[in-house]
Amino acid sequence: MVSRRRLLTCVGLAALVVGCSGAEAKPAHAGVIDSVVPRDTAITRFQRDLPRVSSFEGGAPTRDLLVRRFVAALERRDTAQLQDLLLNRSEFGWLYYPTNPEGMPPYNLTPQLQWFMVEGHNERGYHKLLQRRAGKPLRYLGYRCDGEPNHQGENTVWGPCLVLRASAPGDTLAERLFGQIVERGGRYKFLSYGNKL
Repeated sequence: MVSRRRLLTCVGLAALVVGCSGAEAKPAHAGVIDSVVPRDTAITRFQRDLPRVSSFEGGAPTRDLLVRRFVAALERRDTAQLQDLLLNRSEFGWLYYPTNPEGMPPYNLTPQLQWFMVEGHNERGYHKLLQRRAGKPLRYLGYRCDGEPNHQGENTVWGPCLVLRASAPGDTLAERLFGQIVERGGRYKFLSYGNKL
């Protein structure tokens, strides 16, 4: 379900990027606005310059291992490993977006707009992770994901999830350090590093 805040963000960005209804505007100097672009056409346009992929690369073979790899990479400040655990643009365009509910009625977010939003959450979250949690022990205890998994075509999505860590002897802190976890074909990756730091 798309939150009200995300829908308002969509509306606010529509004039700059693409319309929430799936429409794409021509540059203002052209003096013409396109009618609604069919969903299949919007997907084809987004995928046009992306390498075609049929499975997730990198990530981890289990959800538990994905989170443990994330924690270890963050403690080592291993930015290459952190990037390997994330969905890339090709995986988003070919494997995630086509069955994601936010790209379908009643939301109809275009792949361009949805990727723009994912990248925004990821960029902000990634910088906060590096500034506030990277390069030091997290004292990881485990994690938990709220609710039931959401099945979207061949993808299964979990989240929000919380990382549990020892903040002091006898005290446990629960923090949201990453966005949703996506599984496809036995590989697990993060949609973004959007967090609540």
